[in-house]
Amino acid sequence: MKWENFTAERVANFKCQPDKKQSIYWDGKEPGLGLRVTYTGTKAFIFETALNGKTIRMTIGDSRTWGIGNAQREAKRLKAMTDQGIDPRQVIADGIAAKKKEAAALSAKEVRETITLGMMWPEYISAKQSKWGALHLHDHIKAMQTGGEKRTRSHKLTEPGALASLATLRLVDLTPELMAEWGKVEGAKRPARARNARTLLSTFLNWCAAHPTYKDIVTSNSAQSPKAREHLGKPKPKNDALQREQLPAWFAAVKHIGNFVISSYLQALLLTGARPNELITTRWIDVDFQWNSLTIKDKVEGMRVIPLTPYVAHILSTLPRRNEWVFSSLTAASGHLVEPRIAHDKACAIAGLDVTLHGLRRSFASLCEWIEMPVGIAAQIQGHKPQGVREKHYIRRPLDLLRMWHVKIEAWILEQAGIEFMAGQTGLRVVKS
Repeated sequence: MKWENFTAERVANFKCQPDKKQSIYWDGKEPGLGLRVTYTGTKAFIFETALNGKTIRMTIGDSRTWGIGNAQREAKRLKAMTDQGIDPRQVIADGIAAKKKEAAALSAKEVRETITLGMMWPEYISAKQSKWGALHLHDHIKAMQTGGEKRTRSHKLTEPGALASLATLRLVDLTPELMAEWGKVEGAKRPARARNARTLLSTFLNWCAAHPTYKDIVTSNSAQSPKAREHLGKPKPKNDALQREQLPAWFAAVKHIGNFVISSYLQALLLTGARPNELITTRWIDVDFQWNSLTIKDKVEGMRVIPLTPYVAHILSTLPRRNEWVFSSLTAASGHLVEPRIAHDKACAIAGLDVTLHGLRRSFASLCEWIEMPVGIAAQIQGHKPQGVREKHYIRRPLDLLRMWHVKIEAWILEQAGIEFMAGQTGLRVVKS
């Protein structure tokens, strides 16, 4: 191609040659400077030269933006770089990368200086809730609630959660010293809830430390502060369980709970020995009235199938089918019971008993001793991990074998409670001595 000194007139008259996608015209004044003309008429200044034995070509810019003089000066600058063995393309790429890095650092600084615990908490819940049970999710929501809202069944307003006082603090400000002060205040008011909240916060901070965006903000776990733990104290070991002679009082109090769904849930909880959060999320598709089986979401094995005993089948069959949940709730956002503990605590107070929801699970295990139920069968019904090589690798119990013992313990518990029940009957009556 002929080399001609670029002028405004020549640049304007350069055309793409027929039957070609583009044509290149070279400047006779500045080595390496060219004008690329495409078949659509687009014109752009380019630079081409040899570097390390290879030809490199790069675009300078649109001819309408770059004047001839500016394009020649840019070509001269690029030629000076290549004469020194520097690849202009790499210089440009490095510049872009540096700007991106600077922008990322600025963004990270902005996040570091503005992101608060309250802002991050919903994102954390959204990322993790698919692996949580209903009660665990409820604990996270309640721990950060601001309070001051009307209760569903009370004139009192809700209280702020144990972590609510930390919501407006930046993550970078969550120091061990601050957590120690928090533990001192919350430990004096509600130590049990505060201990649970500290555990939730600790897990959250570990998640942040592993997150690509927040790992530079959270470099240590301030929730593990020894002083905070000291202020919160240690939980007392739980050993609450219903004794045989307490069963009549417990059943009488629970059956008088105004909410029939809660009453049924509590009775089923005792008679199945299940974990509270396992049973509360039971769906109707998990209940097989034809083959008398109940599928429970198990935190150990994922799922386990246990017998649907006659009395439990009876109380479940009388529950309203308002949605997919067996223990449904019209007020809870989840559609199922969330906090049956309050009603249970009130019933126990009336009966003069002190037993928790988990204590009902402990009660089932203890009461099974009265009928000499094999330990392995009770453990399998309750969803405990198999103990010992024989249980793990050799014992495979059919559902009917579990049913034989499960029906037996249910009948025994009802007998001790003074409740006469026959499968298929529509009503219950208390046995009078």
